[in-house]
This record gives sequence, structure tokens and C-alpha cells, in this order.
Amino acid sequence: MSFKIIDVTSDNFEKYGFYCVKNQKSSGYAAKKEWFTQSCNSSVTIKMAVDEKDKNLGFLEFSDSEHAWRPVSAENYLFINCIMVHGKKDRNKNVASKLINSVVDDAISKGKSGVCVMTSKGSWIADSSVFEKNSFKIVEKIGRFELLVRVLDENSALPVFINWEKNLAKYQGWNLIYADQCPWHEKSVTDMKQVAKEQNIELNIIKLETPKEAQNAPSGFGTFSIVYNGKLIEDHYISKTRFKNILLKE
Repeated sequence: MSFKIIDVTSDNFEKYGFYCVKNQKSSGYAAKKEWFTQSCNSSVTIKMAVDEKDKNLGFLEFSDSEHAWRPVSAENYLFINCIMVHGKKDRNKNVASKLINSVVDDAISKGKSGVCVMTSKGSWIADSSVFEKNSFKIVEKIGRFELLVRVLDENSALPVFINWEKNLAKYQGWNLIYADQCPWHEKSVTDMKQVAKEQNIELNIIKLETPKEAQNAPSGFGTFSIVYNGKLIEDHYISKTRFKNILLKE
């Protein structure tokens, strides 16, 4: 089965939507829409793989590296925020590789130094295997996260991680730090608010509004962190039940 790759931008997203959330009346879709159309995200593009029946097979979101929503410092690269191919049969068609190489082609045409991405074997982020298969190399590791680069200009400086542990101590009490880069965060925030109210817990909620704020967030994931008294508890989206269990332990 053949497919094509479409660039979804702020000019045409109403037609193609967002791969992760189908219901355009949901709060998550509204939050992602607002995030996507902010001026600080003008370089954000979603590449969507679509078959001949216009079925979405997978997507990849990227931006200029200077505006990455992860704790990465990189100049004149493209940065991949996230990638997903849902069906196993679609993964076997090399949909992910074609999405990745489409970004590499964009980087070449724009005179970029390369393409970089964060990976992990943990939750809510792709692992490194599909990128290594496409000539990306691991240049740094911290905890469960890796930073990979496909270099196009050998004379350019390599991307580096920003130390996300440096600001942990300033978050005392219960803190939820998040951004609308992922449309699933809205539901998690609502659920955590409800649990905190039920448990009579004061939950300080901080919404990240710019890439720079996300780059200096207190977790490797960047766009979602739960911190208690300077300790990182979770670094990705969680459910209501998971938060209840965390409160019981702490």
C-alpha cells in the first residue's frame, strides 16, 4: 500500500487535524491548537503519513532546534519533538523511516547543520532504534534519555543536553509543570487537580508557555514533570490512578 507525506502547519491543520487526538471538540485538541498557533512555534511542522484513503498512518513533529520543547541546546539544527506510527503493519512499511528522512531532506534544503532528537526506552517517547537505523548517532546520555544527531555539517557544534536537575530544588511542595505540546496533558492536569482536591493536597500547577521554559524544565521529558520537595517523581503523562498511588507512597 502506498502513502504520501503531508506537511501540516498552522495554515492547514484544520483540514488534517492532529494525529494524537481525533475529537476536535475535546479540551486536548483545543489546547494543542492554541499551542500550535503561538508565534513562538512558527517553525513547528507536523509531517503526517497518509494512505490513498486519507487514513493517517503516523506522524512526526519537529521545529528549529532553537525552539525545541525539550532540554536541548542546539544551533542551526532541526529538532524532532515526537514521532508515532500506530499500527504494526504500518511500522513494517517503513513509515517512520520515511517520515524521519523527510525531515533530513528539509534540513538539507534549509542549510541546517543536522537533525537531532531525544529518545528513551521509557514511556511517551520513541526509542533510539529507528533513528540509529537511519544514520543517527548517540552523542549524550543522561538517565533514561539519549540525545541523537544526524550530522550534515561536520564543522558544526554538536547539540548538548541542558542539565534539567539544576532547578529541581526550587520546586517545594507538590508541583506539576507541563506544556500543551502534547494534547494528552490536558486530561492528566484535570485528573491531577481533582485528585489533589479530594486528598486535600496543595498542587502548584505551572504551565510552560515558551520553548525556553521547556528547555529549562526540571525533567528530561521537558513538557511534563511532577516534582515533590525538589525530587522528580514523574517525567511524563500519568493517569488519575497513578497519581493516587504516588500520593499514598509519599
